[in-house]
Amino acid sequence: MLGSKVAGLCCRVAGASQALLAQRSSHTIWYPDAKFERQFKTAGTMGKLWMSEKYDEYDKAIGLDKLEKLLYERPVFSDSYEGKHREKQLENMILNFGPQHPAAHGVLRLVLKLEGEVNIYVIIKAIPHIGLLHRATEKLIEHKTYTQALPYFDRLDYVSMMCNEQGFALAVEKLLGIDIPPRAKYIRKREKMFEFSERVSGARMHVNYVRPGGVAWDLPIGLMDDIYDWAVKVRLVSAADALNWGFTGVMVRGSGIKQDVRKTQPYEVYDELEFDVPIGTKGDCYDRYLCRVEEMRQSLHIIHQCLNKMPAGEVKVDDHKVVPPKRAEMKDSMESLIHHFKFFTEGYQVPPGATYVPIEAPKGEFGVYLVADGTSKPYRCYIRAPGFPHLAAIHDICYMSLIADVVAVIGTLDIVFGEVDR
Repeated sequence: MLGSKVAGLCCRVAGASQALLAQRSSHTIWYPDAKFERQFKTAGTMGKLWMSEKYDEYDKAIGLDKLEKLLYERPVFSDSYEGKHREKQLENMILNFGPQHPAAHGVLRLVLKLEGEVNIYVIIKAIPHIGLLHRATEKLIEHKTYTQALPYFDRLDYVSMMCNEQGFALAVEKLLGIDIPPRAKYIRKREKMFEFSERVSGARMHVNYVRPGGVAWDLPIGLMDDIYDWAVKVRLVSAADALNWGFTGVMVRGSGIKQDVRKTQPYEVYDELEFDVPIGTKGDCYDRYLCRVEEMRQSLHIIHQCLNKMPAGEVKVDDHKVVPPKRAEMKDSMESLIHHFKFFTEGYQVPPGATYVPIEAPKGEFGVYLVADGTSKPYRCYIRAPGFPHLAAIHDICYMSLIADVVAVIGTLDIVFGEVDR
């Protein structure tokens, strides 16, 4: 039956048998090209195509009636300047940015919807996909003792581990009602120096630029001006939008809002230190970059003050219920050895209560909401990641921007998916 129908159609319309055979085999709508339509075109006319008056059930099932109607009514291409050309329709492009992109800062995946033409596309929609690094950190902490839960915070923002540990330690100390020695408070600030050392010596992208005797080559002429022109007025974030989206850290300070947890809610010894909070004026990528550069200078100023003001004394509280005994004591005291064993196997009990402790992390406000039920394990531990609200607003920030601007935006957001997915 299939062969007879195709043969009959070939007798009436020369050259259409292959197209209709493909239509019958694939069950898809076939559109004629310019070469096919020129076979049925006469001089000065649009050309007539054969149409059947009767169709059986099989023809309708494969869409043959609709196909021949499309062939007859569809405008034709013309190789000459005469005649009416078919109007083309522009469709939006869907582009997957990441998670293997080198500028994605981890396992970030963005589904970008682009609109434009001639290799110039603007972003009309940006959908972030999270969860690729989800490890159920908050749930795992509920099944660990307070001592065993501490290493999980190192895996959150793995480029500034000390800040994560400090947030959890302050929350536990607040529930226990203890105050650590002043020297320990200053040492916690001094650990920031190791973060700068790691950032300098990491060489993550293997640039091979610094050489014995200098650097490999000088900066290209006009590079600094190009960087300035590229970053200025890119993805402006107003002060009102920054507050409405829940931005913290550089993302809100770059928009002109002087907000810093170390100033508004001082913790540790920040009330004894002098430092400035740099802010921007325009809220673009360049302002956020300048704020981070100035914050590095302020961090060095804070470290110098800590080194000069650090007092001598103990670095741990004198409470064996919270701090394990020293190794030298375990050699001579059986009680210290038993206490050491019970401390790391059973943990220490925290009085019932709930608290929220925010700290100023490099990426913004890092908060720990801790609920204790009187046992040695947390009842609930909620982690407020500063990068999560920043990533949630990426669609509004990148709207009607170029694809190249997305890289600059992600860099100023400073996203680490260890804390976003947690």
